[in-house]
Amino acid sequence: MSGVAELTDFVRAGGLFVLTGAGISTESGIPDYRRPDGTRRTVPMTYQQFLATHEARQRYWARSAVGWEIFDAAEPNVGHVALARLQGGGLVDHLVTQNVDGLHARAGARDVTELHGSLEHVVCVACGTREGRRGFQVRLRELNPQLPTQARLLADGDADVAVELERGVIVPACLRCTATTVKPDVVMFGESVAPEVVEAQMRAVERCRGVLVLGSSLKVMSGYRFVLAALKQQKPVALVGLGAMRGEERVDLVVREPLGPTLTAVCDALGLDLATPDVSASNVGAQKG
Repeated sequence: MSGVAELTDFVRAGGLFVLTGAGISTESGIPDYRRPDGTRRTVPMTYQQFLATHEARQRYWARSAVGWEIFDAAEPNVGHVALARLQGGGLVDHLVTQNVDGLHARAGARDVTELHGSLEHVVCVACGTREGRRGFQVRLRELNPQLPTQARLLADGDADVAVELERGVIVPACLRCTATTVKPDVVMFGESVAPEVVEAQMRAVERCRGVLVLGSSLKVMSGYRFVLAALKQQKPVALVGLGAMRGEERVDLVVREPLGPTLTAVCDALGLDLATPDVSASNVGAQKG
């Protein structure tokens, strides 16, 4: 695979701020939003559209009722596992993901910053009450037995559901205030990441030796800002993924290969066993020297 030796050297030096995007989860069967050229496969509903009409919320929850169940059944792939081993080997200082699937933690990664939140919960826009998504899903299904159990999965737990089924959906109300403006507890398109979260990641970029981006097109500023900050600080940046990546002409290394095999090859070169639950930093220390 092209660029693996260079990537291994980049990773071996450690001190990494790692940012992951949808591309690291596609091997788990979760589609991403963009084609290889960076254009969108689907147009997601924005936060403003979600709040604007009851019909929009019916559409969102009809599709999510089906898609979330498929999405939730996804398992971490070898890319997630390899990255957890790199972290366990002391090479990753800070792990940030734009994904909302929770697969990094399930693969064994620690202290993951979920930049856009997680689909594990829903939240009421009116009163701020949070509820576990599994409980909400039970209520959603009980109110809407007409919805199918299978459909074509789209990004972030969306699914392709017939329009006529969307129109009759009953949206579960908030358990506290009974409003029907319950949304996934994630940063939807049209929303902004909380300033304090951004500031914390910027401080992490300042402390790191280099930035490694895995599976992100970097089309949205929520992730690209960290690459820009690293470049401004004259820190090395490496991008790994199959599609077009914003700013690739400005960085130190671009590896256009599938993430699972690539990260596995890096771990192999560094002597990190993917089958071992816990990896000691000392396993890599001799090679770093």
